[in-house]
Amino acid sequence: MSSKASSTAFLARIIGLANVLVVTAAVVGLRLLPDEGRPHARPDDSAEIQAGVAQPTPSPVGEPPGVVSTPEFARQVRANEAGLVPVLMYHRIVAKRLASIDRTPDQLRKELEKLARQGYVPITAADFVAGDIRVPAGKFPVVLTFDDGDPSHFALDAAGNPEPDTAVGVIQAVARKYPSFRPVATFWVHKQPFGLIDRESQEVAVKWLVGHGYEVANHTWSHPDLRRLGKKKVSEQIVRIERLIRKLGAPPSTTMALPYGSLPRPKKLARTGSWDGTRYDFAGVFLAGAEPSLSPYAKKFDRGAIQRIQSNGKKGECRKWCSQYWLEWLDKHPRERYVSDGDPARISIPEKLRGNIVAKRGLQVIAY
Repeated sequence: MSSKASSTAFLARIIGLANVLVVTAAVVGLRLLPDEGRPHARPDDSAEIQAGVAQPTPSPVGEPPGVVSTPEFARQVRANEAGLVPVLMYHRIVAKRLASIDRTPDQLRKELEKLARQGYVPITAADFVAGDIRVPAGKFPVVLTFDDGDPSHFALDAAGNPEPDTAVGVIQAVARKYPSFRPVATFWVHKQPFGLIDRESQEVAVKWLVGHGYEVANHTWSHPDLRRLGKKKVSEQIVRIERLIRKLGAPPSTTMALPYGSLPRPKKLARTGSWDGTRYDFAGVFLAGAEPSLSPYAKKFDRGAIQRIQSNGKKGECRKWCSQYWLEWLDKHPRERYVSDGDPARISIPEKLRGNIVAKRGLQVIAY
């Protein structure tokens, strides 16, 4: 796009139609993309940085090596933490697709490997809405989300390892092949997580996932269209599954995905409410998608209606609304994409975008 104004106008034109079409029809390293017109730099590649512009700091195992962002360093890696973030939406992962939203294990594997090669690093939906985006400098966050707790998402073999063609099996395999690709994702489940009926099996599954860094969270009890329910029934649907997943060993949900992407009336009931003495209060509620999400630091970020992108090719209804289209678009418009500064304590942005963000949680703003 030739200007900020034209880019904004382009996104505005598609927002309304996009959601209607979807509802109705991503040890970590600092290796960056090859230098093909994207002059990102690793902290250890720049004499200026080594001399003290960005000082490395210790970091816990599993997190990116720490840096302290400065205007000079942010400019080096072209940080833009006001940019767009792809939140990818998956449903069943099956050998033979029966619905347009199904993906095969091979399709999932190819998409994740492409993300890894392009410099994307997965974070959970919970980390995203918390603004706790721990991604190495110069790389891009992606949120992998799986709806419905389908059996194709997770199962353990006799040795206690994820079955290879499940979503988790594929994610783990891609992470082994590409060490910079963190093996995390969010699984929004309902009353029979991963198709498991007995409580013991459900608990084993949930504890394995949580113990390996995955998020297991709220997708309502029986997957109804919340718009068609009364207020009390909406809260009951949310509280009943919330009680179950807590009993199974998951922490209280900070995110939830709306069945069919359908918001209740009033909209705020999806985020906070109570039923039978149990309250819920989510930091983020996710739609069924059709475009990248705004940065959680953006002034216009709506925690009650966060956009997602259906994983799919560019045929039919997906010509402009699904993952292949949007990942290509972000690659062609790198200034629109969220680029990390590698410093979770600071928000680094181009000076011209300072007015677009809200510094939350006491984070320092670095503008260059």
